Amino acid sequence: MSYIQHKSEESVEDYLETILILSSRLPQVRSIDIANEMHFSKPSVSVAMKNLRNRNYITVTEEGFICLTEQGLSIAQTVYERHSLLSKWLMQLGVSPDPAVADACKMEHDISPESFGALKKHILLHFPSCRPED
Repeated sequence: MSYIQHKSEESVEDYLETILILSSRLPQVRSIDIANEMHFSKPSVSVAMKNLRNRNYITVTEEGFICLTEQGLSIAQTVYERHSLLSKWLMQLGVSPDPAVADACKMEHDISPESFGALKKHILLHFPSCRPED
C-alpha cells in the first residue's frame, strides 16, 4: 500500500470512529456535527461522506442523518477499541493525556490485528484498569 493510500485509509477510519463516538452522544449525526468535532470544513466532510457512502460504510437519510452500516460499524468499533486501550495504557505508563491520545491515534491505524491482540492480552493482564467501560 502506498503512503497516500495508507493516509486515505487512516482518514476513513477516523471519520468512522468519529461517527461512532458522536452517535453515542447525539440522537442523530449530521455532517455539521462531524465537521465541528473534527475541526474540518463542511465541504471536506461532504466529500468524505460521499466516499464513505460509495464504500458502503454509511447511509444518509433524506434529512441528512448519517448512520453506520454493519461494515462501517465494525471498522469503527475496531478502531475505537484500539484507540481506547492504547491511550489508557499510555496514560497508565505515565504519559500525559494529550500526547497519549495523539500517539494512540497514530498507533491504532498501523498495528496489525495479531500484534494488537497480543498487546491487548498483555495490557489487560498487567493493567486491568485499561479494560473498556461496560
